[in-house]
Amino acid sequence: MPCGQPDSGAPPARYVLGVDVGSTVVKCHVYDRAAAVRGSSCRKVESLYPRPGWVELDPEVLWSQFIGVIKEAVQASGLHMRQIAGLGISTQRGTFITWHKRTGKPFHNFISWQDLRSAELVNSWNKSLLLKVIHVIFTVLHFLTGNDRYLAPSFLTFSTHQTSMKLSWVFKNIHEAEEAAKKNSCCFGTVDTWLLYRLTKGSVYATDYSNASSTGIFEPFTKCWNPTLCNLLSIPMSVYPSVKDTSFNFGSTDSEIFGVPIPIMAVVADQQAAMFGECCFHPGDVKLTMGTGGFWNVNTGEHLFASRRSLYPLIGWKIGEEVVYLTEGSISDIGTAIKWAQDIELFTNVDETAEMAQSIADSQGVCFIPGLQVSGWDPYLGASFVGLKPSTNRNHLVRAMLESVAFRNKLLYDIIVKKVHIPLQTIRADGGVSNNSFVMQMTSDLINKKIEKPANADMSSLGAAFLAGLASGFWTDKEELKKLRRIEAVFEPQKDSEEYRPAMDAWLQAMKQSPHW
Repeated sequence: MPCGQPDSGAPPARYVLGVDVGSTVVKCHVYDRAAAVRGSSCRKVESLYPRPGWVELDPEVLWSQFIGVIKEAVQASGLHMRQIAGLGISTQRGTFITWHKRTGKPFHNFISWQDLRSAELVNSWNKSLLLKVIHVIFTVLHFLTGNDRYLAPSFLTFSTHQTSMKLSWVFKNIHEAEEAAKKNSCCFGTVDTWLLYRLTKGSVYATDYSNASSTGIFEPFTKCWNPTLCNLLSIPMSVYPSVKDTSFNFGSTDSEIFGVPIPIMAVVADQQAAMFGECCFHPGDVKLTMGTGGFWNVNTGEHLFASRRSLYPLIGWKIGEEVVYLTEGSISDIGTAIKWAQDIELFTNVDETAEMAQSIADSQGVCFIPGLQVSGWDPYLGASFVGLKPSTNRNHLVRAMLESVAFRNKLLYDIIVKKVHIPLQTIRADGGVSNNSFVMQMTSDLINKKIEKPANADMSSLGAAFLAGLASGFWTDKEELKKLRRIEAVFEPQKDSEEYRPAMDAWLQAMKQSPHW
C-alpha cells in the first residue's frame, strides 16, 4: 500500500522520523525504539549561484526534496505513515527567506549562510565611526559592571556569515520586502520556520531557541530578538517569528501532504542537533562536526559564556525549564574543499583520501591554505596551495588538504582550552569527514585526546529524532538515550604532537603570508 494512503488497520505508532536539511543534502531516517535505522532517503541540495559570491536555494525545490525524502524513507522501511509517532527537523543554520504574511509568497530565494552579497555592507560597517563608538561604550560598561553580556558588543565586528547583515541587505535592496515590512506583512524565517509554515499550511509561524540563537539576531542572555541590533541595522522587529522550546509539539502536518497528520515534535539547528544526537548532555562534553564546515561545540550547562573572538555562545536546546548553553568555534570550507578536489579529479572516491595521505611520509612541504579562515574572514580571499614542486603529486596535495583540517582543529581546540574554563570531557566526532581515519588520528595526536566516532555519522538526523521522541513520549529521558549510543571507533593519541611541529610551523607561516599574496 502507498505510504500516504490511510489504513484503519495500520499498527500503532512505533517509529520516529529525523530529517536533516543540510547544505549539501536533505536526509531522512526512520528510527525504531533502539535508534536503529529502519529506512532512509537522501537527495542532493542544489545551490544556485545567480551572481559571483551569491548562494541561494530555490524554496520550491527544497520543499519538494523535503517531502520527497520523508515519503521515500517511510516507503523504504516498509512502514505506513500512521506508524510514525513524531517528526524531528534539523536544519542548516543562518539560511533564510522572507515572504508575504497574507499570500505566503516569497520575496526572494533562500539566501544561504554561505552567501557573500553583504560583503560591501559588512566592510562599510566595520570601518564606521559608529561601530568604534559602540566598542568604547560597551568596553566601559563591561569594565564598570563586570557583566559578560557587555563583552561581545565591545569588540563587535560584522561578517558575511551573519544573518543580520544579509537581512539588512534584503530590506535595502528588495522593495517588495521593505514595503511589506512597513505594513507588518513581512515574515522572516530560517529553513525550519519556513518548513513549519508550509507543513501546517500557514497555521504555525515559529522557530526554536537553537535556530533563533544561531542567527546572531537573537540575544542569548535575554532570550529575545535583539532590538538594539535591529535598530542599528534598520530591521523591523515585526518580521520575527515566535520562539518555542526545541523539543515541543509544534502541531501536525496538514493531512493532505502525507495522507495522515504527522506530529511535528522538534525543530533544531543542525549543530545543536548533532550535539544532542551525540548525547553530549553534560558540561564539558565536546562535539566535533566535520562536514561542509567544521564546528567545535562545548556544553557549558546553565552558564552562558560571552563571545571571545573566535568563540561565540549559543543556546543548545530548551526543553521545559532546562536551557543548555554551548560555546562554539567554527572552521570554514572543510567538506567544500574536499569536494572541489574530487571535482577536479585529484581522487575518484573520497574514501581513497586517507590511504593516499598515509602512503607518503609527509606533504613534501606543500601547504593548503583555506580561503575564508584567513585575514579576519576576508570574503574575497581564495584558497591556495603553497610549496608546489616538480615532484609534487596528487598524494601530496591530498595530504596537505587533510593536514590543514587537523591543524585548524588543533588551533581551535587550543583556544577552547584557554578561553572556556570548564574541564573538557569526552570528545565525539561526526559529519562526513569524521569517516577519514587520517584526519581523525592526526587530530587526536595534535590535541593529545581520545576522540570517539559513532557508528552512525548522521548525528543531526538522530538528534532531531531524539528530541522528537522525548516530546512524544517515544523515549522516556536522556538516560535512555545514552544507552542507545553506538561507538564505531575510538582514536587515541599515537604520536607526540611535537612530531608534527615542523609541518605545522610551515603551514602557520604560509597562513601568515597568504593575505599579502
